[in-house]
Amino acid sequence: MKKRLAIAFTGPSNSGKTTLILKVARKLIHEKNFEVAIIKHDPGDKARFDVAGKDSYKFSDTGAEVIVTSPTRTTYFSQRQKELDEMIRLLNDFDIVLVEGLKNLPLPRIGIFRNELDSEYFNYMNALAIDESIDVSKYSLPANIDILNLNDCESVIAWILKNAKEV
Repeated sequence: MKKRLAIAFTGPSNSGKTTLILKVARKLIHEKNFEVAIIKHDPGDKARFDVAGKDSYKFSDTGAEVIVTSPTRTTYFSQRQKELDEMIRLLNDFDIVLVEGLKNLPLPRIGIFRNELDSEYFNYMNALAIDESIDVSKYSLPANIDILNLNDCESVIAWILKNAKEV
């Protein structure tokens, strides 16, 4: 079985989590030939994946676990919250899984911030990805947190490959 890695990203809304994950995923897939999976936490239960009235919506609305397959994709609709190991089994074939949110998962985590840091995230982070809008000398950071440049995707990927958890 091949080595599979997992890393998580955390930070407040509009900090740049999705943007960084997109950059990292594209570079890992298109330049480094990794199989990448992404798990996104939706704490407000706002994500919508189907349209009312369509068959897949009607199937999913029954409460059943639903898989919709077509020549170009397969979509899994679940009515149950899944633990990380269950999601990993569903995804199965990947080299790296990038997780947005879910700060209680036992994964190495990059905190992403712009303009100001929120110390409430410090206990959940192993690295801090920031841009020039933050002066770290104004904060009392834990000594074990690595500082990454939010705009340097290569250094973020290098940190991920060195620090991600094998799953």
